[in-house]
Amino acid sequence: MKQQLKSLTQTQGFAVLTLVLGILVIWYIAALLMNGNQMINMLERTGQSWTYIQVLQGAYSIQRPPLPVPHQVAMELYQSVFNQAVTSRRSLVYHSMITLESTLLGFALGSLLGILIAVGIVHNRTLDASLMPWVIASQTVPILAIAPIVVVVLGSMNLTGVLPKAMISMYLSFFPVVIGMVKGLRSADKLHTELMITYNASAQQMFWKLRWFSAQPYLFASLKIAISAALVGAIVAELPTGAQGGLGARLLSGSYYGQTVQIWAALVISALLGWALITLVGMAERLVLNRRGLRG
Repeated sequence: MKQQLKSLTQTQGFAVLTLVLGILVIWYIAALLMNGNQMINMLERTGQSWTYIQVLQGAYSIQRPPLPVPHQVAMELYQSVFNQAVTSRRSLVYHSMITLESTLLGFALGSLLGILIAVGIVHNRTLDASLMPWVIASQTVPILAIAPIVVVVLGSMNLTGVLPKAMISMYLSFFPVVIGMVKGLRSADKLHTELMITYNASAQQMFWKLRWFSAQPYLFASLKIAISAALVGAIVAELPTGAQGGLGARLLSGSYYGQTVQIWAALVISALLGWALITLVGMAERLVLNRRGLRG
């Protein structure tokens, strides 16, 4: 029995469950402290006497709490996902699909741009010396400062809708791909490189038969970061555009009207969407690398 209990506590599922329970306990305590103070102030303003039971009940049931409790967020998620039509603006599925569209387009453009830049940097010393510092410097500019500029510039060219948001997603997602691919393309084994040179391999053969193969593990690792960055970019891009749909618009409307439960529900959906996208990239990674014999 002790051995079974010990093996159970060492499993990954038990560790995850313990972490989740710990977060929930801390969340409820923090909500009690933050919401309880507001509840006390509300009761005192009305001249009512209060008890700790009233404060406890009110802290976990207040309509617009400073910190919503997990069951309030769960109820909002259920209402917004299952009790609303997918085409309704009250549905989080509707907003998620809008954000997902610009996320995937921005991720595809950013990945392609990052791979092209990395190939140029690895094969051209001039680009390595001149372009790489600018690639790094581009990420020092806050995305909140760039997003309105991109929206205004593209809007003046009659380019609206998904494209401006995808461009901002591309801006955030291309950088990890560049860094990962540069590292991966340069990670080819020295003995293999010398063997290819001995066989008088061309630059194209060297790339496709050696460098590209060696870079694939680095590429997929960077793609996982890139797709999460693309999601962040899509959400941020929806804030200055005044979009009527998307998770960013949902967050913005919630902040305007003080709907903190709505904000937290949108945050949870955003996190779940990011997890799903990273999982899909991981599945593609296992499929490709297993076929190439890099993983068992």
